[in-house]
Amino acid sequence: MRSSGILLPVASLPSEYGIGAFSKEAYEFVDLLESAGLKFWQVLPLGPTGYGDSPYQSFSTFAGNPYFIDLEELIKNGWLTKKECERVDFGSDPSRIDYEKIYRGRFKLLKKAYKKSGIEKDKAYQAFVKKNAYWLDDYALFMALKDANKGKSFEKWQPELKAHKKAALDKIKSDKAIAESMGCYAFMQYMFSKQWFALKEYANKKGIKIIGDIPIYVAYDSADYWADPKLFMTDKKGTPTGVAGCPPDYFSATGQLWGNPLYDWAYHKKTGYKWWLKRLEHCFRLYDTVRIDHFRGFDEYYNIPYGAENAVGGHWEKGPGYELFDAMKKALGKKDIIAEDLGYLTESVLKLVKKTGYPGMKVLEFAFDSNEDNDYLPHNYEKNCVVYTGTHDNDTVKGWYRNLNSKDKKHTREYLNIKSAKDINNDLIRLALASTADTAIIPMQDYLGLGSEGRINTPSTLGGNWSWRLKKSDLSEGLAERIKKLNALYGRN
Repeated sequence: MRSSGILLPVASLPSEYGIGAFSKEAYEFVDLLESAGLKFWQVLPLGPTGYGDSPYQSFSTFAGNPYFIDLEELIKNGWLTKKECERVDFGSDPSRIDYEKIYRGRFKLLKKAYKKSGIEKDKAYQAFVKKNAYWLDDYALFMALKDANKGKSFEKWQPELKAHKKAALDKIKSDKAIAESMGCYAFMQYMFSKQWFALKEYANKKGIKIIGDIPIYVAYDSADYWADPKLFMTDKKGTPTGVAGCPPDYFSATGQLWGNPLYDWAYHKKTGYKWWLKRLEHCFRLYDTVRIDHFRGFDEYYNIPYGAENAVGGHWEKGPGYELFDAMKKALGKKDIIAEDLGYLTESVLKLVKKTGYPGMKVLEFAFDSNEDNDYLPHNYEKNCVVYTGTHDNDTVKGWYRNLNSKDKKHTREYLNIKSAKDINNDLIRLALASTADTAIIPMQDYLGLGSEGRINTPSTLGGNWSWRLKKSDLSEGLAERIKKLNALYGRN
């Protein structure tokens, strides 16, 4: 079936208290999707963010972002007061997220709520903690120790704690302040889970499926690496021998240096990919469809020497290939996956995507480089793909077109058969919806006709990213009706 959806990060919702959350505005957005006749809501990774605010650099691959907890529910429970929340400075601009103020204010409120909740007596909470102990114990301790060390990376902790020595960990857990902090982080994860699954259930009942995003890698400064470094390529001291990234490409002349530790795929193979299966199983509880970021890394991954200043000196190595997905299918059954197969693709990557049967991605902003054989031009599509006008790493359509060179602008207008690019965002939306791709996902900013002010992220840059937010007035019946008519025109609702 031909279907369609919208890409919108949870953080970009117009919720109260400085950042998007699992609040009434999230439910209203689901209502808009239903009214517009859409089937999918695609979100970015939901993990807790650290320095740089990127959801692709999380403190845990299993944990959820406490920023998304709806404070209104905590107020209803009597754990916070409205005045306590309103007194906190979450930032003065409702169209941007001020992460520093969110960090300073929101955790204080969540800690107050935890102390008042008496949550340890709650049977549902106890069941959650027990069920998720395989990741929650290490995560809660990691974050408690991080707070005790004033946010420093684990590599700067005391040697025994840095090395995850059991005796040292057992001793530190008996410290009252550490134990209380661990309890607070477990409370946050319980509330995140409770609220997210309530929202997901609401969306599913409305016929809306959630597309979630799983980064291929985890962050170095994370509970995952700290607790189990043998999952990764390290030296005898536990330091990464190489880190992840991409070679020079469309986005950057010096490549992209992500800095994530690389997996020891030989070890994972020996374990039957046990950790990966747990990770994927967790994702398929959170989402209906999973978009696997940087799918190419499973065929070949780019290894950059640890400590390098950029990605120029890296080299390619072989990944696990189809074997991992075969193990997943045998353990978890058939699952809905989108393979993020963007960028330069070798023959072996194309074969891997084809063998899995997963739909790949087509991005229209990559299509107009005056090359007739460009795979991103709609006349070259197969049905089994997902088409986007742009992704979270692209500029909005209007911003993209404004920065095109004159030759590519001309090619774009000729392909679209338009004389003026005044309505270029809607022209590209129509092109995506009219294509043969089974699924079309449109970033919300393109439906709103925003320029570069609506951009989510500029790769390889720090500061100003991940901060764009919707205005409450943007979610209107008129918008839903316009989207519905467009999608109906091309048989997508």
